[in-house]
Amino acid sequence: MAYKRADRVNALLQRELGTLISEELSDPRIAFTTVTSVEVTDDLRSARVHVSVLGDDEAVKKTMTGLEDAKKFLRHQIGSRTDLRFVPEITFVVDRSAERAVRIAGLLREAREREGR
Repeated sequence: MAYKRADRVNALLQRELGTLISEELSDPRIAFTTVTSVEVTDDLRSARVHVSVLGDDEAVKKTMTGLEDAKKFLRHQIGSRTDLRFVPEITFVVDRSAERAVRIAGLLREAREREGR
């Protein structure tokens, strides 16, 4: 399978956004946030940025609001730090895969304990 430009842009955006969000945004609404993946369209015009937020539903809501408010700043910074001709339009999406993994691990542990009795 050929390595597409979109894949390289995904990796670039994930790295840059991760750094920007964790080190340069000083918004108190943004909790412990990790950029888990980026999916850019084939035409490189828009990107879905999956973020994992540590905390309860209220923290997630506040963080997502803070990220939405920071979009303009983030796009500007990406434009100045990279050599992309066009910075994709960013859409933030909550990634709850870590929560699901913890829940599934707990259910599996309970099932093993029941079988061991």
